[in-house]
Formats: sequence, structure tokens, C-alpha cells
Amino acid sequence: MLRRLCCALLLAAPAAHAQGSPRARELGVPFDGTPGPLNAITDVAGVEVGETTLISGSGKRVVGKGPVRTGVTAILPRGRLRGDTVFAGWFTLNGNGEMTGTTWVEESGFLEGPVLITNTFSVGTVRDATLEWSITGGRSYDYELPVVGETLDNSLNDVAGFHVTKADVFAALNGARGGAVPEGNVGGGTGMICGEFKGGTGTSSRKLDAADGGYTVGALVQCNYGLRRQLRIAGVPVGKEIADHLPCYDTRDSLPGGERWGRCDSPRGATRDEGSIIIVIATDAPLLPHQLKRIARRASLGIARNGGVGSNSSGDIVIAFSTANPGAASDSVSTVRMLSNDRISPLFEATAQAVEEAIVNALVAARTMSGADNLVVTALPHARLRAVLAKYNRLAKP
Repeated sequence: MLRRLCCALLLAAPAAHAQGSPRARELGVPFDGTPGPLNAITDVAGVEVGETTLISGSGKRVVGKGPVRTGVTAILPRGRLRGDTVFAGWFTLNGNGEMTGTTWVEESGFLEGPVLITNTFSVGTVRDATLEWSITGGRSYDYELPVVGETLDNSLNDVAGFHVTKADVFAALNGARGGAVPEGNVGGGTGMICGEFKGGTGTSSRKLDAADGGYTVGALVQCNYGLRRQLRIAGVPVGKEIADHLPCYDTRDSLPGGERWGRCDSPRGATRDEGSIIIVIATDAPLLPHQLKRIARRASLGIARNGGVGSNSSGDIVIAFSTANPGAASDSVSTVRMLSNDRISPLFEATAQAVEEAIVNALVAARTMSGADNLVVTALPHARLRAVLAKYNRLAKP
């Protein structure tokens, strides 16, 4: 039976961050900056996250039947009940990917609804379902262009089977809540691979000092990029130190055509980075659209801290929004607040820090997964990560 989990269930327990497992900081991974209480995008007041996770089947890929390893993640800037428009900006480090609705974000400076993330082949379904959800829920606008981003989960998932449905999108949106955010093999991140370890969904936040305004910056990532040799954590070449446990096919049959990895009895690493990452940044700082575009650019520094380079076939796309200035999208003259550019650098730093940690949280939370054609993608081994950090004198006291 197809297993469909929305965040209303997963958020019920405080340990829901990573299905009861520790997060990166609890393992002793050192990070700069001060996180918010939840160390999640939901530390920005009003932001809600919902996730629908689809897992079913095993063995050989049969298009239209499975195996299924995919889902949907929904981020609502002001929650389900308000739905107020927010100022926003977006940026792409490398454009081999998709995020619908961003031309209007660029033109108008506004994000008029939720942001959703799914797999590459389900963008259309998720986009149309989100529009219907807005209309049927009385949240409709005269002209709405839903924002939906994607990363490709075709290695673990029967992506051409189009298993994400309208009901799954509605479940993620209606199940959105504040509080702890499930990470790892959940939502749109269910079938993703990051640094040739199991990847997925991750989140983090930073709280600025009172002298810098006391603002909060939160990040949520869907991590699906990077070669093993490139992976760095806390400045340490973790991918080179843990060079084994590469993705591999647990089968004696012929390998599926076009795949990057070998059988488990003869594993080999990928020769090029073919993945992507979607990043959503939220803040309560009073920023205007051009400033939020600057914030979105700084997310790329968080990718770089973990070894990402924005490869040719990678879709590295970021959208940033501010929950300040409610009512700014009125049909009349609006009075808005704007943080001085002279005070924005601490927010740049917080953005890079939060993205860096969100990526590592996705890796730490993810669990080993077997998917289509018996591909096995191993989770980042916690004990070995701690040993590598200790070798480089980077292991912090949890």
C-alpha cells in the first residue's frame, strides 16, 4: 500500500525533526551563528511547513507503478489562515532547473502565495493543484502564478510514473504547521541524493543579536546535488575521508541504461554532478524586493561552504521573502519599512550560515534508502562523521 504522510502527523512529536535521530549540532558539527529556538525556518513567526511523503514498492522500475520515493513540501509565508502577500526576491546560481512563477516575483516584487517543492516531473501537477487550493479555499487572487520548485529524484523514484497527485498537494498545504520541521527522507526531499549520500529536506535558522536588530533568518533546502569528493562539512573534506558507501545497485541484473553508479559488488562514483538544490529563505527583517534578491544571492555562499560549485547540470535556485510589512500589497498607497543597506550585512552572514547548516541537517537526518532498480543510497554515517571531524580538530562538544 502506498504510504502517504503529511506533516500534520509528523509534527505531532517534538522528535519529528529527523524521525528521532540527532541533528548535526547534536553530533558535534560546529557551526557559526546563533540558531533560533527550533533551528528551523519556522522560527520566523507565521511561517508554516507541510510535507506529504510517498513511499511504496521495491525492485525493478515499472513506469507508472513504482517504486515510488517522492513527495511534496509546502512553505506558507504567513500560514494557512492569513495568506497575506509578502515582499520577495529570487536568484539562480545555475539555471538547469525550474521554479515557476518567478518572473512575476521579479517583476512585481511580491510572493502571492505558498512556495512548493517536488520532483521535476510533478511541477505541473503541483502548480495546478496549488492554484485550485487557493481558489477553493477562498484565497484566490485576480491573477495568481504559483511558485513551485523542483529537483530530480529519478534515480530512486519512478519519476515518469507521475505519482504525485492533487490530493497529495492539498494534504501538504492543509497540513502545514509551525513548530519542528521533519527532515531527511520526507516531502519533496524523499528520493533525493546529496553528495552521493542520501539527501533530502533540511532546515536551520539564525537569530541576530539585538545590536543588529534581533531579526530571524530561516532556511529550508531540498538537497539533491554534489559529488562525493566535493562534500565538505565544517571546512573538513568529509567526502574524501568517507569515500566508500557510494550509491550502488543491489542486483546481479544488467544495470539500467544511463545511470551513474555501478553494482554493489563493484561500486563507482559519479563522474559529474547532475543534481540540484532548491532553497527557501524567510526573514522577519523589513526588507524590500531588491534587498531580498541580495539575500537570495548569499544562499549560494552556504552551498559553497559545503563544497557545491553550481555545476553545469545543476539547478540551484533560491527564493527569499520577508514577513515584515503586512498589507504592503494594497490597492492604494502603502507605507512600508526598509532596513538600511548599511545594516544588511549581518543578514547576509546569517543567510549563508543557515543554508550551510540546513544542508548538513538534511544529510544527517536522511536514512539509507533502496529504490528503483534496487539502487541503494547510504546515509551519511554519524560515527564516521564525528571521527573525521575529530581528526581535523573540528568536533564540537554537543
